[in-house]
Amino acid sequence: MGSWVCLPSGVGSVRVSGALPRRALSALLLQNPISLLPSYQFHHNRRRACASASSGAKELQQQQYLRSPDLVALEYADLNLTHKISEELGHVRIRQHVNPLSSSLSVPVEVPDWNQVFRDPTLPLMVDIGCGSGRFLIWLAKRNLVMRNYLGLEIRKKLVKRAEFWVKDLSLSNIYFMFANATTSFQQLVSTYPGPLMLVSILCPDPYFKKRHHKRRVVQKPLVDSIVSNLMPSGQVFMQSDVLEVALDMRNQFDSQPQVLKHIHEIDSSVLCDSEGWMLSNPMGIRTEREIHAELEGAKIYRRIYQKQM
Repeated sequence: MGSWVCLPSGVGSVRVSGALPRRALSALLLQNPISLLPSYQFHHNRRRACASASSGAKELQQQQYLRSPDLVALEYADLNLTHKISEELGHVRIRQHVNPLSSSLSVPVEVPDWNQVFRDPTLPLMVDIGCGSGRFLIWLAKRNLVMRNYLGLEIRKKLVKRAEFWVKDLSLSNIYFMFANATTSFQQLVSTYPGPLMLVSILCPDPYFKKRHHKRRVVQKPLVDSIVSNLMPSGQVFMQSDVLEVALDMRNQFDSQPQVLKHIHEIDSSVLCDSEGWMLSNPMGIRTEREIHAELEGAKIYRRIYQKQM
């Protein structure tokens, strides 16, 4: 279930055209939440009565609730992604956790023909490990059509199929999604890519809280070694999580290679971080879906960017 924002009913609305920038969206939510409602009606799942005092008497006022999926729709509105997916795919229910150590995911995927996948396979590549629905990567790809390519790796097959449908619908030739376990397939995929690997993102990966399941976490030493060895000079790794324990685990893994990787604030003093070294803002220009959900619930997002040294 998504989180909810309480919005007073009976207030005028303005039309929203396209996706609002994240900072503008947040500011408007704080100043006047109802102004974000577009001319179409959001699906309202529940209502409740709120008491308000007026002239010494309390009156009940109905309120509308905007779920976090609706905020996702607002943030990604300019993509105009269709929800009419093929009958074969059907309704896409997100299975929250898939065991990456299962036998079906232990074999590396077949490397695609990069010349068939991308219009220009020599462009710098960004790989998003655990790309989820793919909206985040599609948003980036649409804004960098001739500058770079994007590869999304995801172990939930239905999400990959839906993302593939969206890419085809938008006629994008610089983005590709694969049903793949990054733990077993990352090295084989990126080492065969004709262009340079410029950026790897690992954003809010499955936390696997139980200690016996920590071995399922995606950021393990073999993957870190593979990322570091394949990154181009000055290539970057962007990691984030809304779970401090997971963020610290990833941080420790990448901090273990201080001769090769430097945190971005050590290189660029203009990057603002808190006293613990976590970045204060999202540098990507768009939030992931999990990021939107977590921030709506009041969670902090722990972010770091590492850059490979020459």
